[in-house]
Amino acid sequence: MKLYLESLGCARNQVDSEIMIGRLKKVGWTIADDPQDADTIVVNTCSFIETAAEESIDTILELAEYKKEGSCNRLIVTGCLPERYREDIVTSLPEVDVFLGTGAFDQIVNAVQEPRFSSLCLLPDPDLIAAQDNGSPRELSMPHMAYLKIAEGCSKACTYCIIPKLRGKQKSRSPEDIVSEARELISLGVKELVLVAQDTTAYGKDLPESVNLSLLMKRLATLKGDDPDANVESWFRVLYGHPESIETSFIKTIASHSNVCKYFDIPIQHVSTDVLKRMGRRYSRDDLCRLFDRIRTHVPDAVLRTTIIVGFPGETDRDFKELLQFAEETRFDHLGVFIYSDAEDLSSHRLDNHVPPAIARDRYHQLMSTQSGISSENNQKYIGKTVKVLVEESLNNYLFAGRTNFQAPEVDGISYVNTAKLPFDLKIGCFVDMRVTDAMEYDLMGEVV
Repeated sequence: MKLYLESLGCARNQVDSEIMIGRLKKVGWTIADDPQDADTIVVNTCSFIETAAEESIDTILELAEYKKEGSCNRLIVTGCLPERYREDIVTSLPEVDVFLGTGAFDQIVNAVQEPRFSSLCLLPDPDLIAAQDNGSPRELSMPHMAYLKIAEGCSKACTYCIIPKLRGKQKSRSPEDIVSEARELISLGVKELVLVAQDTTAYGKDLPESVNLSLLMKRLATLKGDDPDANVESWFRVLYGHPESIETSFIKTIASHSNVCKYFDIPIQHVSTDVLKRMGRRYSRDDLCRLFDRIRTHVPDAVLRTTIIVGFPGETDRDFKELLQFAEETRFDHLGVFIYSDAEDLSSHRLDNHVPPAIARDRYHQLMSTQSGISSENNQKYIGKTVKVLVEESLNNYLFAGRTNFQAPEVDGISYVNTAKLPFDLKIGCFVDMRVTDAMEYDLMGEVV
């Protein structure tokens, strides 16, 4: 029995995919690298924004061809796409045999091998499903890096976001369960653990005991690996914070532990008072200024990353200029920009004064152009310095690719390590010291030392 799984979307989706593969391997399934060889194909989908939903549908239709040309006899679609579009998706995609919503991942084994699971769309309420537990088998996508999901869902009500509908209210895992999984991952050789949730900095606020992200990080930071020859212990990174829920205790915890990346990923979305109000974000530009000043005071070498939405309904030229000025003044190390994605099932769809797509695209390019210059200037400070790099890929001609502690996976730049002066192979998943010799807009280049 061979199965091919295509995972789309965010890091949280990747964790779900890894757990599904773990469960399937446990009952005897072999994972195929090529869909041509698979008896069953699973597509774990994303539908957070329009382009993600379109990618999911295109992928489903492409893989459905293997039911005609390959050995595939069952196609299963899981995750956010069926959860968002409900039973209507059954008639829209007749090529699919089973649909599993975000609350039905635990049914994956039955879905792939039970005859009675055919022509079904299972959509249990995500709020009624318990958060991930450490007893779930899991097949890591990479042996040296793993996402560590600390909570599921979100209890906020941003008008542009569909996540609470798709994933339910926030459900934090117990700190004991998270620490146990982290310890197990480190024992398997994982060198970077990336904490993820929809709102990581709100972790624990829904739990009965008194716990928060700061206390969790203190416990995680004490974990040690089993390799006595390793020159660096595994490091921890936190993604997807929220300006409303970041506590000073968390900032101080980041500052006081060397194995926690001094990396603050805080999507602000906007700074205009009117736009933030329409978004359902309960902070102001001044609040953001105070937050970033506080971070840089406690963590002088802090790296700041954010994401921003342009073209939100009601965003005026004045709003955008205020946003652009804020980006120029704050000088984020990393900044991502999304063009507002509209849909009828979003609260923001009912707002007035929608921004024409051409204007939204122009604002996107202006902001990205500004950030490109800022990122390039920020990277210049690393030239001549020695940084630690987690090696992830062997290229050619003594060249390797990896990331520093200020480069998050998939969203930031890459560090290219040249070993020509000390010709030897670097092991994937090891840490190496690199002297930076050149810096580009987002990437660094250097020599091993």
